[in-house]
Amino acid sequence: MGSKDTTTKRADARRSIDAIVQAAAECLGRNPDASLSEIARAAGVGRVTLYAHFSSRAEVVDAAMSRALDRGNEVLDTVDLTGDPRLALHRYIEAGWHLVDGTRALIVAAQRELSPARILELHAGPAARVEALVARGRAEGHFRTDLPISWMVNVLHSVMHSATEEIRAGRLTSDHAAHHISATVLAAFTTPGTPVPEPAP
Repeated sequence: MGSKDTTTKRADARRSIDAIVQAAAECLGRNPDASLSEIARAAGVGRVTLYAHFSSRAEVVDAAMSRALDRGNEVLDTVDLTGDPRLALHRYIEAGWHLVDGTRALIVAAQRELSPARILELHAGPAARVEALVARGRAEGHFRTDLPISWMVNVLHSVMHSATEEIRAGRLTSDHAAHHISATVLAAFTTPGTPVPEPAP
């Protein structure tokens, strides 16, 4: 009976954690300043239960961001990265931007609460895809070889996150962002002295 009770408690705890993480993703996705009380209410649990599983707001934000990135990785797994690396990069940016755009407020919360090193760690999956694509593009003569791949990947992610800032400032609309990002990144990645391909509008 003790074993059964333990199993039941673990299942209840798992449900509470899942509810809290889902509520955090939704609340922080609307408002990066959402309080833990608001998240607990949305999850249908008390603050005591929330603090039993998460010792700080940063831990809640980390869990919500991890969940969003796990789901994002599932989407990115479906993107065709074969063929011309420049076209593949554009397809990746289109899909990646939709994910970033849908989690803009959550990203703001993560940038406030988490260390740059942790944010890099969380983005390891998307970064690995771009690294492989850039390496192939370099090997095939489409992308420049005078800059480290890690720097080129960072440029792409920085431009994506800059787009969210521009949207928040009212200088860019979400529906134009993917094109702007692709045009900027393709210009940065293309071998100097060769024509820069124009991304599809």
